[in-house]
Amino acid sequence: MANDDLPEVWLRGPLPGIPALLQPVAHALLQARDELRLIMSNFPEELLWEKVAGMASPGFHLQHLAGVLDRLFTYARADNLTRQQLDYLSAEGQPTTFTYTIAQLVENFNYQVNQAIDQLSGADEASLCDFRGVGRAQLPSTVIGLYTHSAEHTMRHLGQLLVTVAVLKAL
Repeated sequence: MANDDLPEVWLRGPLPGIPALLQPVAHALLQARDELRLIMSNFPEELLWEKVAGMASPGFHLQHLAGVLDRLFTYARADNLTRQQLDYLSAEGQPTTFTYTIAQLVENFNYQVNQAIDQLSGADEASLCDFRGVGRAQLPSTVIGLYTHSAEHTMRHLGQLLVTVAVLKAL
């Protein structure tokens, strides 16, 4: 549980303004935001780009969590990725001259969750089964498929981040 005073987000009731079919997506993203804050609190900056057993670093997971939300929600709007989004994708986890802090990466994820919640609140339930092409190959998905994948993919990387951070702290 992210906060000892509150139950998990999905047990706090419906979120105002979010269509009923998208409540689970919004709950998962908000839960991830709560948990990410706790996972990264007191994590040493010097370990941000460390890898354990060749696995992805915490820094990569933090970059990827924000980037993938941005990309999946772009596809759900039937928009193409921008040059900036493509550049961000190719830079995820790569060495850079810019030094990110944990606070910046967490804030970037929080921003993307807020953007996602805004988009979900404006979603038309009648369009959830509409086709959406993914990537340059326009692989087949739907609006609800993209939203659902965004939630499960976010939680998958959050779990990987949780384990990586715990191992790095224990070393």
